[in-house]
Amino acid sequence: MLSRIETLHPSLRPSERRLADFALGRPREIITLSMTEVAARVGVSQATIARFCQALGCSGFREFKIALAQAVGNGVPFVHQDVAEGETPAGIIGKVFDRALSSLMQVRDTLSPAAVQRAIGLLGAARRIEFYGAGNSGIVAADLQHKFFRLGIPTVAYSDPHVYNMSALTLGPPDAAILVSHSGRTHDILEAAENLRSVGAAVIALTHSNSPLARLATVALAADVSENTDVFSPMTSRLTHLTIGDVLAVGVALGRGPDVGGVLTRGKAAVLSRRTD
Repeated sequence: MLSRIETLHPSLRPSERRLADFALGRPREIITLSMTEVAARVGVSQATIARFCQALGCSGFREFKIALAQAVGNGVPFVHQDVAEGETPAGIIGKVFDRALSSLMQVRDTLSPAAVQRAIGLLGAARRIEFYGAGNSGIVAADLQHKFFRLGIPTVAYSDPHVYNMSALTLGPPDAAILVSHSGRTHDILEAAENLRSVGAAVIALTHSNSPLARLATVALAADVSENTDVFSPMTSRLTHLTIGDVLAVGVALGRGPDVGGVLTRGKAAVLSRRTD
């Protein structure tokens, strides 16, 4: 149901979109509310709620709440949405790997080559590249920066919102920043995107295609995986963002031509010198 709401989101009326945002952001809360209470909280009419439920294929608000309860009730909260309590090790292995592989294949088949090409062009021409992410996405941003600095490009990764919002304002053309956020609704990341745009730096977003961040970005690279990170630990979204980062790093390396070979060789030699026989 959560995935269905996300897919339907762009085609909804503004009032229905507010209701969709409320359901996506507070799925457990909406299950406990009556239609009258939801209408009051969101600021929509009960007729709007009825239309929204019908658009999702439900006969009414009650059926919608049942389907939503089933969606958020799967899995162990804050762990993994496919794994149930008492799962055997074999079951955990199968479900975690199956979900990861399925998500990677899904994003591979839907990722826009044109958007990837444009992002590679902006990154290849950048004087400096910065990487921003909050929480778990900050770890992803740091991993992506680790791939790009080896190409001989000045880079830095920040996970502190105070720091990356200040740093964004020190950039300018032709600088670029990669912003990582599965939800694309984190206030600090959206502020950073606006700051980057105000100084003319390119904003490359790794996020959901229907998110506010995607709409602010110069280029949005969509990872539309079905994962409710409000309830479960981010797993598949993290893997897809890391893989998209690998695609960008490889593309930029190829675009820089033979010169990048020497930089990578020297970097690899520095690593190998620290290994024992």
